[in-house]
Amino acid sequence: MYYLNNDGSGTLVELSHYLGVEKPTVTRTIAKLEEMGYLEPVPTKDKREKRMQLTDTGRKVYQEVRVTIDEFEQDILKGISEEEQLEGIRLMSLIRKNLMQGEL
Repeated sequence: MYYLNNDGSGTLVELSHYLGVEKPTVTRTIAKLEEMGYLEPVPTKDKREKRMQLTDTGRKVYQEVRVTIDEFEQDILKGISEEEQLEGIRLMSLIRKNLMQGEL
């Protein structure tokens, strides 16, 4: 939902790459979110491609959940400087890159 909120829409392949998971996993999750009324398909010229976007309900739920996530992040990052947080993000990005290259 984060990706779709920020990018507007995305294909299942784009979402699987972003999340670093297999397409079948994304397909199941998308189907459940669509069933719940949070996502809807976007018409495309290519019928083989399934592009999804948040519904109005999905955007509302995302914004409500985002408030809780923001509060949690503030709590767990207390006492950690912005510089230290950025270094942590940099290190985690390197670790993720290493994992993706090796497909461990």
